[in-house]
Amino acid sequence: MHDDRALVEARLKRVLEERIRPAVYPESVPLTVEAWTAPGEPVPVEEGLAATHEPVKVGDAWGAPWATTWFKVTGEVPAAWAGRTVEAVLDLGFDERMPGFQCEALVYTPAGEPLKAVNPRNQWVRVGEAVAGGERVEWHLEAASNPVLLGDKPFRPTQLGDKETAGSEPQYRLERMDLAVFDREVWELIADLEVLGELMEELPVEGGRRWEILRAVNRCLDTVDLQDVNGTAAAARSELTGVLSAPADASAHRISAVGHAHIDSAWLWPLRETVRKVARTTSNMTNLLETEEEFVFGMSQAQQFAWIKEHRPEVYAKVKKAVAEGRFVPAGGMWVESDTNMPGSEAMARQFVHGKRFFLDEFGIENDEAWLPDTFGFAGGLPQIIKAAGSKWLLTQKISWSQINKFPHHTFNWEGIDGTRIFTHFPPVDTYNCSMLGREIAHAARNFKDKGVAKHSLAPTGWGDGGGGTTREMLAKARRMRDLEGSAKVVWEKPAEFFAKAEAEYPEPPVWVGELYLELHRATLTSQAKTKQGNRRSEHLLREAELWAATAAVRAGFPYPYADLDRIWKTVLLHQFHDILPGSSIAWVHREAEKTYAAVAAELNAVIAAAQEALAGSGSVELVFNAATHARSGVAAGGAGAPVVTGSVALTSRDGGGFVLDNGLLRVEIDERGLVVSAYDIEAARETLAPGAAANLLQIHPDFPNMWDAWDVDEFYRNVVTDLTDADSVRVVASEGDRVAVEVVRSFGSSRATQVLTLLAGAKRLDIATEVDWHETEKFLKAAFPLDVHADRYASETQFGHLYRPTHTNTSWEAAKFEACNHRFVHLEEPGFGVALVNDSTYGHDVTRTVRPSDSGTTTTVRLSLLRAPRFPDPETDQGLHRFRYALAPGASVVDAVREGYAINLPERRVTGAAPVSPLFTVASPAVAISAVKLADDGSGDVVVRAYETAGGRARTSLRVDLDVTSVTATDLLERPLPDAPSYAVVDGEVELSLRPFELVTLRFTR
Repeated sequence: MHDDRALVEARLKRVLEERIRPAVYPESVPLTVEAWTAPGEPVPVEEGLAATHEPVKVGDAWGAPWATTWFKVTGEVPAAWAGRTVEAVLDLGFDERMPGFQCEALVYTPAGEPLKAVNPRNQWVRVGEAVAGGERVEWHLEAASNPVLLGDKPFRPTQLGDKETAGSEPQYRLERMDLAVFDREVWELIADLEVLGELMEELPVEGGRRWEILRAVNRCLDTVDLQDVNGTAAAARSELTGVLSAPADASAHRISAVGHAHIDSAWLWPLRETVRKVARTTSNMTNLLETEEEFVFGMSQAQQFAWIKEHRPEVYAKVKKAVAEGRFVPAGGMWVESDTNMPGSEAMARQFVHGKRFFLDEFGIENDEAWLPDTFGFAGGLPQIIKAAGSKWLLTQKISWSQINKFPHHTFNWEGIDGTRIFTHFPPVDTYNCSMLGREIAHAARNFKDKGVAKHSLAPTGWGDGGGGTTREMLAKARRMRDLEGSAKVVWEKPAEFFAKAEAEYPEPPVWVGELYLELHRATLTSQAKTKQGNRRSEHLLREAELWAATAAVRAGFPYPYADLDRIWKTVLLHQFHDILPGSSIAWVHREAEKTYAAVAAELNAVIAAAQEALAGSGSVELVFNAATHARSGVAAGGAGAPVVTGSVALTSRDGGGFVLDNGLLRVEIDERGLVVSAYDIEAARETLAPGAAANLLQIHPDFPNMWDAWDVDEFYRNVVTDLTDADSVRVVASEGDRVAVEVVRSFGSSRATQVLTLLAGAKRLDIATEVDWHETEKFLKAAFPLDVHADRYASETQFGHLYRPTHTNTSWEAAKFEACNHRFVHLEEPGFGVALVNDSTYGHDVTRTVRPSDSGTTTTVRLSLLRAPRFPDPETDQGLHRFRYALAPGASVVDAVREGYAINLPERRVTGAAPVSPLFTVASPAVAISAVKLADDGSGDVVVRAYETAGGRARTSLRVDLDVTSVTATDLLERPLPDAPSYAVVDGEVELSLRPFELVTLRFTR
């Protein structure tokens, strides 16, 4: 029997490939083809249609990297084909092994109406189902010759990732441009045999069902006349009727298939190409929806809908119609499928605000699910944000990529840092590009970890990233698996329908507490430092712009720039996409991002300056505007006033070389190497640094991961380290009454680092400004701070709070977190003493602990990850000049860490004016921070303030309100009233707040 099985399987494979598949198109005639290549960037459709084309033929090379070629294909249906189904087969030179990541085209009529796209596994365009014969065919193909960057030898450095370096060598050759008869019966036979053959391979050898299928397949192949496949296909199919009609077991796993095309908003192509990828894919999907009644397609990312609305309105019209019919489903409710580790509190909130509002405004649809199949891990603050946006479910796939530990659930409640729980599903199919292969469906059923208490899972089905979405072949296979013995049951459903069923059948799922850490792609917290810095600075500039514009609108009648802020927020949110902010896109993407962030900064600084000028008025008083969350320099948070300087700072020479900086709060010693060898907290009478250790120590490692260069750092990078202790110079650059600074210059490899260490009067922190002229490759640069703190956990800031991670590696789960994310601070604490390390633009870090043999004390070392130098997909990653600011804050509580983190990211602004400006809102408790002050998005003039508890404890505090108010309402993130929220009132100019640990509250004040 074993030999019979192997022979039949081998026979099936050969007959399918060599005889049956070619018979789908038994007759064909060539089309006439002409071409015109756009001279630069893509042109409007009407220009491509009107261009003068030149004759080309099959076999001709075409398509320089990133170019656009307009093909014109013409022909006539032979009269002899009357009554038959006819299609065009348009093969631009596709590699079917890679459904995305290569050339693709959108097909237009001569009038400019989009029909559908052609892609590697979707090369057909229907002419007619029962043609009359003699029909004239004329179509225009807008073909993009995007180069293949993930080919047979991926992760090799390439210059193809930027049009400025890619050259002009043609990338493709035309393979086939024909009119052809389409034989539906043969096509259905292929689907029959594929489903049964793939199912047979997944069934146990000893089971009767496998042998039943094998015998039926063998009879089917006996019936096929290999010299007349088309004439015998129907008879061959009849041999399979019995095995295809046998129903599934009652206990069979249920799979909700959702049509899907995961399109990265930028990755191995620039943003402008994503606009066209979305247009192509949505054209395919609206075309498919016209003929496939059971099909449901879901598309996330409001930005992608907005792109086709702006750039391809004719495509958008079809999408909008399909949405209204209920089968093209806007999913997820976010502006883009963003990274969720690095975006700040407000940015993460605004992803949902702008995404959900777009779907509400355009389609009248409110999403209950967050849809993030490909995001590289999930921060612990996200559940509260999802709930505060009015959603309740989350789908992701990526955690299945973890290298070390297998996640224990597929359906569960995810509990965030504040206690909010979100019903979450990880599809056990383990792909967000399911193609209805038998092994995928069988894997989903076997892999599902919640068997016995649940039986539903979801399968996102379709080719993404330019693969064209779901195909008619996938639908044909799904139809056969709707109720098929030996298989899971497959049905097309909307995401909300799946989640409702899954939640109903599993009312008490297991709970996972804290972040969903991806044990892979850890280097995305560091790669492309300028992109990350642009994001961080844009977030804080937006905070300032909203704060000062709102204050000026209330205080001085300043025209609040609603439209500009809306547009800028969407630009910043777009660049938080999970291959842009993480630094894993091609050079072109990051080159453009740097320019975009510069333009954003210029525009926001102009808004801030205008608002502050309106507030300050005319005068000669120096005013400090304080946009941070806590008072500083004697100026209240959210206000402006004359600065107050208290205390002084002294600088003396240190025995053995170097300098001592002392401001009465902190005494810092910098040795002759320019390293910090002491940071003494005078009030606590306590040394911060480990005995004999040096802080602000730059360290460099070799960094060549096993794959995924820009994405990954593998733990073995730690095996080799070089301490950068040699200094070119160590000198004093400032010695004033309220400020002293020491500059340290180091050369290493082909690079140079210049650091200025500053101690200010009245400040209990050491500020470090680092400039690196970076010209290394495949290296990893870190800044180390070995601390004399005994702690088995440490705090990292995340959205609306912080989360704790272990400093030890007791288990494989803890050991896997050898590189992690923080926002503005990392904080370590033992009872009675804490230390914070704050930063203005870095995210990656690591924390390790060792026991010193000399005194059995614990050294806990925090290292900031500054720069990497991977060579794929951008061979010049991070080359050039970088500037970072970070600070060491001894004796800091976690509330102090929050304050110092905001302070370093929101520098004081000094403006000459007439009089101080009082803040609109002031919080009494230092443990409560205001994350946003703005005018309501609806243009009503209402003022919105969002605040959250920062320490992880209970907070009862007053919110001082300095404006005339008629009412105050608790709202969701979209500024809509919350039905079950506690009532608030302004009494004697104050609102009383009672917050749970890390709770956020949004209040809307009507004036």
